[in-house]
Amino acid sequence: MRTDYHNHLERGTLTLDYLKEFTDEAAAKGIQHFGISEHAYHFYQTKNILSNPWVDERRYYDMKDYVSLFHEAWNQGIDVKMSIEMDYTPGRHAEMKSFIDTYDFDYVIGSIHWVDDFGIDLKEYLHEWDKRNVNEVYEHYFDQVVTLAQSNLFDIVGHLDLVKIFKYVPDDEEFLMKQYDRATDALAQSKTCVEISTAGLRKPVGELYPDDRLLKLCHQKQIPIVLSSDAHVPGDVGADYDQAVALAKRVGYTSLMTFSKGERKEVPLD
Repeated sequence: MRTDYHNHLERGTLTLDYLKEFTDEAAAKGIQHFGISEHAYHFYQTKNILSNPWVDERRYYDMKDYVSLFHEAWNQGIDVKMSIEMDYTPGRHAEMKSFIDTYDFDYVIGSIHWVDDFGIDLKEYLHEWDKRNVNEVYEHYFDQVVTLAQSNLFDIVGHLDLVKIFKYVPDDEEFLMKQYDRATDALAQSKTCVEISTAGLRKPVGELYPDDRLLKLCHQKQIPIVLSSDAHVPGDVGADYDQAVALAKRVGYTSLMTFSKGERKEVPLD
């Protein structure tokens, strides 16, 4: 069984023709469970959750058009899950819950891209890394992982250690493992699954998310997983899944979680 639950249409159009490029690629790669999870910040309906100059310049979708696209696909017999990738925003739990509850999502991904006003994975903010204490950034990032898990709003946490994207990593192994440990403790007490994402292989860090040590803790604490590519173009759907599956098996996973209309089901990892 294979899943690819983290994919984006934002570089193309919210049209059935473009969506089919993704679903056709998934079918060609033997992915049985495929979903689109557009960034929530693109939608006018999320302005009360996350708003800053970078985000507001990129808010150009309406949720009614997004939902209509999926209904059009389903009416044509296309098996695609409807999801959203929401920037977890501290202090906005009620607003996030209200948005999530408004739509009939198959699952919801929660991700952390911002530490206060610092866009940790954006090239526009790359220069900021050299101005900041890496340990403090990591600590604040994993503070949010903990409260994301505690909110229990999300089915999946996206790219769990995204903070490493530009190869800024604490030198202190003990400190890093402490962050991993408290994050996985919180995730283990929540409904939140962890994705093994191949997107990191296409980023400067050149590694899967999460790394072996972090995923091993997830397995030890019985946190379920899904597979995701975080594709922003059709050709990246299911990219490098041989490496993702090898990592999952190496740390001991034998199953994946699947989602449909908020319901989850554990299936074997082939």
